[in-house]
Amino acid sequence: MQGIPHFSLTVKCKGQNRGFLDPGCPPRDFVGTPIMTKRTHVSALLVAAALAGTRLIAETDMHVAPTSDPTFSELPPSINLWPGAAPGSEGRTSPIEKQWQNYKTTWYATISNINFPAIIPFLPPSDKASGIAVVVCPGGGHRNLAMSHEGFAIGTWCASHGIAAFVLEYRLAQAPNSPYSVEVHSLMDAQRAIRTVRSRAKEWNVDPAKVGVMGFSAGGEVAALAATRFRDPVQGSHDAVDQFDCRPDFQALFYPMLPAVLPTPRAGTPPAFFCGAHQDEDHLGPMVEYYTKLAGHGISTEMHIYATGGHGFGIRALDQPEYSWTGLFETWVHVVTKAP
Repeated sequence: MQGIPHFSLTVKCKGQNRGFLDPGCPPRDFVGTPIMTKRTHVSALLVAAALAGTRLIAETDMHVAPTSDPTFSELPPSINLWPGAAPGSEGRTSPIEKQWQNYKTTWYATISNINFPAIIPFLPPSDKASGIAVVVCPGGGHRNLAMSHEGFAIGTWCASHGIAAFVLEYRLAQAPNSPYSVEVHSLMDAQRAIRTVRSRAKEWNVDPAKVGVMGFSAGGEVAALAATRFRDPVQGSHDAVDQFDCRPDFQALFYPMLPAVLPTPRAGTPPAFFCGAHQDEDHLGPMVEYYTKLAGHGISTEMHIYATGGHGFGIRALDQPEYSWTGLFETWVHVVTKAP
């Protein structure tokens, strides 16, 4: 049946239903019988129906070569994270570059040359708002940001399900001639985004105690750092926004491109949701290792590994099993944000 994870497990460190994962099992050997709960089965059915009616705004994936650059004309306006130059970007004023990138037969919209980090808000209708908010960090190898299927489509889906999403345009450490680093500038941008959301929580109908972070691929590294480096945040500015807490209340990491030295969990590291695919061998092993590390520190952790999907599936208008992650995530985030 479509929509059922190839390998799925749940760890609830505060109590019942502890799933089992043998840390010694090589990642590519995860081909055993799926662990399917009633919740997983029902969520997969519901999300299949929900995705069928989801409209992805702005430039969506294309299967023929585009003839002009993407414009993002239908998007909400972006909000700069600092009123002037971002700390570390002084004197760099060149604008964002928008391009199409090709992966196999698919073209998708990206941005690069980010010197003015910003968020793009996707807000649910007031009568549907759950109070949950998430800062979304698209992937792109720290060279660009895959804004269509790992940014705008994510924000659109979240808003349609009562979750306020803020797609982060963060500075890119691996772009040509970049002066930026992941652990300073990209992390600073993520921390500032979380603080910005909390500083405007009333305006955006957000519960400041339910603000999380979500990352895809390279954005997963940024999100993982934000979920572990909040006790000693990157210092860049000292204004009213910086007085708000930058600790996320949850973290969701999708096929994360984690560093060789995995982030170190500490007291207060929030619950984690992991999602990846068996075919993504380069990223699956570190993801499973990080899952085990968090669970070993007593952090409530859930992981879903699909048989198909490879790397970078995000959200696309395709009828494939890996896109059932949205229903699983929705169930999980409502549970962890209600936990005492």
